Amino acid sequence: MKLSEVKSSLQGISDLQFKLTNGSFVPEHFHVTEVGMITKNFIDCGGTVRNEKVANFQLWSAEDHDHKLAPKKLNDIIELSEKVLGMEDLEVEVEYQGETIGKYALDFDGEHFVLNNKFTDCLAKDNCGIPVGKNVEESACCTPGGGCC
Repeated sequence: MKLSEVKSSLQGISDLQFKLTNGSFVPEHFHVTEVGMITKNFIDCGGTVRNEKVANFQLWSAEDHDHKLAPKKLNDIIELSEKVLGMEDLEVEVEYQGETIGKYALDFDGEHFVLNNKFTDCLAKDNCGIPVGKNVEESACCTPGGGCC
């Protein structure tokens, strides 16, 4: 979900809620402690230089149970971030604390924002010899003698 889609979705709701794919909700007294832009420059296991940029929201729950973030307030925070940081219309990634900090893709189901699980992947499958549809664990890639890592 792009930043513009988040802003558009915020216009149509009166109650701001984030739902996990297991059906549970982020406690409604959550804070958005960060709205930012993350740039990742890296080399994949096949030697290709890659650049990724995402908009990032960090959700955090404290013990202030009387706190409730309104959709308009989140929209104002996003607009300020766009202005001050020069943010583009990027895909949004959400950080939320579970057993450790999890990173989620963001979606909207018409009523709630949904935190979708993200997964790691080999970006150089052709260099690793991984057949289409095969998991890294099932292949020789990134194992001793696998020829890719």
